[in-house]
Amino acid sequence: MSLNSLDRPGFPEKTRVVVAMSGGVDSSVVAGVLKREGYDVLGITLQLYDYGEATKRVGSCCAGKDIEDARQVCETLGIPHYVLDYETRFRERVIDPFAASYIRGETPVPCIACNQSIKFTDLLESSRELGADVLATGHYIRSVANGAHRALYRPVDVERDQSYFLFATTQEQVDYLRFPIGNLRKSEVRKLAKEMGLTVAQKHDSQDICFIPEEHYANVVARLKPEASHPGDIVHIDDGRVLGCHKGIVNFTVGQRRGIGVAIGEALYVVYLDVKNARVIVGPREALKTRKIYLRDTNWLGDEDLIAYPPSSGIEVSAKVRSTQEPIPAILYCDKRRFHVEFLNEESGVALGQACVFYSDQSHAARILGGGFISHSEHTPDVEMLLNRLLM
Repeated sequence: MSLNSLDRPGFPEKTRVVVAMSGGVDSSVVAGVLKREGYDVLGITLQLYDYGEATKRVGSCCAGKDIEDARQVCETLGIPHYVLDYETRFRERVIDPFAASYIRGETPVPCIACNQSIKFTDLLESSRELGADVLATGHYIRSVANGAHRALYRPVDVERDQSYFLFATTQEQVDYLRFPIGNLRKSEVRKLAKEMGLTVAQKHDSQDICFIPEEHYANVVARLKPEASHPGDIVHIDDGRVLGCHKGIVNFTVGQRRGIGVAIGEALYVVYLDVKNARVIVGPREALKTRKIYLRDTNWLGDEDLIAYPPSSGIEVSAKVRSTQEPIPAILYCDKRRFHVEFLNEESGVALGQACVFYSDQSHAARILGGGFISHSEHTPDVEMLLNRLLM
């Protein structure tokens, strides 16, 4: 039997698709394209925080205005639209862990948690309950058939690449998901939206963390976790001398240069957050160099079974520890289900709690092989010696 454009057997009208509609142009075009191709399309929008407050917010996703935009798009396309109230679970699984992570001296990425525990878990289950054959989203990533399964690749528009935020997607979820705009550029998406007469054709993209669109994240964390504002010392890595005081380590992240609050005639960077002693350890840029990182909650999407048959010499990958950077060469090791990464060239400014995502190579068409959250990092030997001395 021949396959349709979503790699499903049979004609499009026999394939039910739930589209996760954020109210933005990308997911709206996904719904429009699939409807135009004849699929049985349903639109679902998630209400993630109080609707009344959300209507005032601009530049975020899943806010009140976005819910209304998604409803209008579905009306224009002639497809059903549903709104699911996920406010409680979003607070419990995304916002609260976000605040707790900062207290531990980490730099969390809440968009990963949202995809992992809300969109691709609860929303995916809701899609199955509605009889959907697939769940489609407006993420910029490509999904390609790979034998009996599917594999993820970087999108055509690498400037919009969202693969960093989707590394935790399990193989079972990957097989059920579709990303129809992964082969399009943003300009093409907006052109399609205009052709379809969608009111969101020129709508601005969301830029900020959705639940912190207009204020500094530290203020939100401090409200949720007052202990996050506990003051402490800012000390120099060389000799531990006190350079100043801070109003809570939640205001800092490793690699930060601006806003540290002290000046000694040389550029200073946040090198380490000493949570136990409420100290911010700073030093020169060279002190940020990292050669090895250890991971937790690693998700592997490659074809090889690294857990059952880990090669002693590791495997060559490209990796990135920030969403905005390009992947760099590294070696990935697995030992008794524990993963760690060694960079061929030292990385700089690695923050605990962030993700390290693996790719097959450094090209713009690379396959996503998985990733994990950074639990520990090793600096160069001289920096490790200085840190160990301070933390004794």
